[in-house]
Amino acid sequence: MKNATIVAPQPEAVEAGAAVLERGGNAVDAALACAFVQGVVDPQMAGIGGFGSMHVYMPSKGVHDILEFYARAPLAATPDMWADKVQGQSRDGFGYILDGNISDIGYLAVCTPGSLKGYETALRDYGSFDWADVIAPGIDYARNGFMVRNHMHWYWSKDQSSDGFANTCEKLRFSRTGRRVYFHEDGRLREVGDILRNPDMADTLERIARSGGSDIFYFGEIAGQIAEDFAAHGGLITREDLARYELSKTAPIWGEYRGHRIATSPPPGSGFPMLELLHIMENFDVRAMRHGSTEHVRILFEAMKRMTIDKDAHMGDPAYVPVPYERLISKSHAAAHAEAIKAGERAVVRRMDRSQRETTHVSVIDRYGNAVAMTHTLGSPSGAITEGLGFMYNGTMSRFDPYPGKPGSIAPGKRRPSSAAPTIVFRGDEPYVVVGAPGGSYIAPTVAQCLMNIIDFDMSVLEAVVAPRVVGVSSKIDICNRIRRSVEKELREEGYDVARSPQTYAFAALHAIRIEDGVSEGAADPQRDGLSLSVA
Repeated sequence: MKNATIVAPQPEAVEAGAAVLERGGNAVDAALACAFVQGVVDPQMAGIGGFGSMHVYMPSKGVHDILEFYARAPLAATPDMWADKVQGQSRDGFGYILDGNISDIGYLAVCTPGSLKGYETALRDYGSFDWADVIAPGIDYARNGFMVRNHMHWYWSKDQSSDGFANTCEKLRFSRTGRRVYFHEDGRLREVGDILRNPDMADTLERIARSGGSDIFYFGEIAGQIAEDFAAHGGLITREDLARYELSKTAPIWGEYRGHRIATSPPPGSGFPMLELLHIMENFDVRAMRHGSTEHVRILFEAMKRMTIDKDAHMGDPAYVPVPYERLISKSHAAAHAEAIKAGERAVVRRMDRSQRETTHVSVIDRYGNAVAMTHTLGSPSGAITEGLGFMYNGTMSRFDPYPGKPGSIAPGKRRPSSAAPTIVFRGDEPYVVVGAPGGSYIAPTVAQCLMNIIDFDMSVLEAVVAPRVVGVSSKIDICNRIRRSVEKELREEGYDVARSPQTYAFAALHAIRIEDGVSEGAADPQRDGLSLSVA
């Protein structure tokens, strides 16, 4: 490799990772420095109260792993604990709405976090830097402050009531820490350009850095603080939940699109729906279509609906339920879906009657040829912050199916299926694209569109990331505001229900790197105010 590149949604975090690359660190070291800063400067998107997965490729060491540090349901959880409290489901299928939003805001919303254990394991098994070294930039931003960015403020202040979930602003007000950190003394939400400081989070990160690992969080003093706080507020997380937390390491699953080998995350990650979508689209001459045309959007929509139906029917934690992803990503299964589309059959996604999601990502390739794609998240923020610790916990319980007997139903210790699909594409034996995105149910179709943009439409990585896109994970075609109005009109005339987003850059947020002749180039989705930096 002639250079190294890192790309993520937060400029501060990218700079921290790039500094590690400049000092000779590898892709894992850089990703972790970036991740700790992301948890500080985008604290509703990720942090040590969250979870995620890291896709690691290190050819010189013979390593190609998916490190899974997903959140786990509390050990006290039961399959039917909320079956009588269901009000509905979000249109994109990302979560369930319960009475009083009890699974979305507050202590009952929280699953056992896995991020810190994941970061520690990644550094030990793949990294080369010191633990305290990769945490130091995050401590600095928490202690000395950072500037509130546009996307952060947009997310804080947006109205999510149409989805039935609690607004983020309510979650920011939920705890005393939240009211101190995110609001002025007169109660006004902090504005774009304001400096935000979180001294409690700085103190917590310093304690973790001094301790040399994650044991303080899962067994030690911090574990005790967490357990006492949850007990005092009716939460389900206990010291036993933290002490028994386990992550996993597995091999990626593989697909192929027009001669490119694609490695991505297995269940409970969402690599297989992304591969299934690509395999369906391989049966069409995408290159001959005009990007964003009526034909292109219609075929994408029909393929996405079929992908979504399969995901809804089968996705779960494979430690608890069988997930037949080999069949679902098979070329024969995809061909059958394609034939139905060509025959004019329209699929129907069925959900309960009655979105951008809370995640972040980092893609890295270093000068040694190591690649990392890591998607980590709070699932959605719960609003709960233990006094004195500073970080917000995930709100992932709302993502479990509240009805028993389903692949995604609640069970003690179960991993909630993740929408993440951190992906590495190979051309021959060499990495060609390193890509991932935050964005909930929109991740799989968005990553697939990025790869089609590069492979079918010969786009540069920047063009592929910023190109107008669509998603079809419900009964409506969701289109970004740069899909032509004439296309929307034609689709409506064909009988489709079309929802136009007001956003210029909508539906997940791609962060990708493309490698050509040993030179890497990255692109950050403009939706998230991100940055790509290359280091010689």
